[in-house]
Amino acid sequence: MKALAIAILATSLVACASTPTVKTDYDNTANFGAYTTYSWAITPQAGSPLVQQRIVDGINRRLQAKGLRLTPQGGDIALAAHIITAQKQTLDTFYSGSGMGGWGWRGGWGGGMGMGSATTTVHTYDVGTLVVDMFDARTKQAVWRGTASGTVPSSPEKVNAAVDAGLDKLFAAYPPGAAAAR
Repeated sequence: MKALAIAILATSLVACASTPTVKTDYDNTANFGAYTTYSWAITPQAGSPLVQQRIVDGINRRLQAKGLRLTPQGGDIALAAHIITAQKQTLDTFYSGSGMGGWGWRGGWGGGMGMGSATTTVHTYDVGTLVVDMFDARTKQAVWRGTASGTVPSSPEKVNAAVDAGLDKLFAAYPPGAAAAR
């Protein structure tokens, strides 16, 4: 029974890690069709320069696939991205024994309280959030914001997969009003 509970917990944690929570917001008066170029104002600072470069490259690929062209400076959109990490904890308690009396081995009802035990395990994990802001470079007004948040995996391969999944989901409906990605 305990093994089953641990297996279910592990499966749910893996599912959470592969499905980032994504939120987007935008200025509904902005003319996204008028934006053809973008420039980086602030690139994200990650703990690993490799992860940082993968995020920048991933954002560039997705924006270029949407028809935007990267320029070193002076783009129609100024792009700013930030990474925030925080440690979280969960407490998992497993109980064994009912703590109550039960049917006795000699055919009678056992009275009184039985002994039960509880084991609590603390799980510490990191949650990472990528925030991408777009500003109209001419007016200096914010026009779009996207956030992707999820559990940070422990292996580089899983980090790369989580970054790709988060970016895919983040830019699926960009620009606003366009059909969602397949």
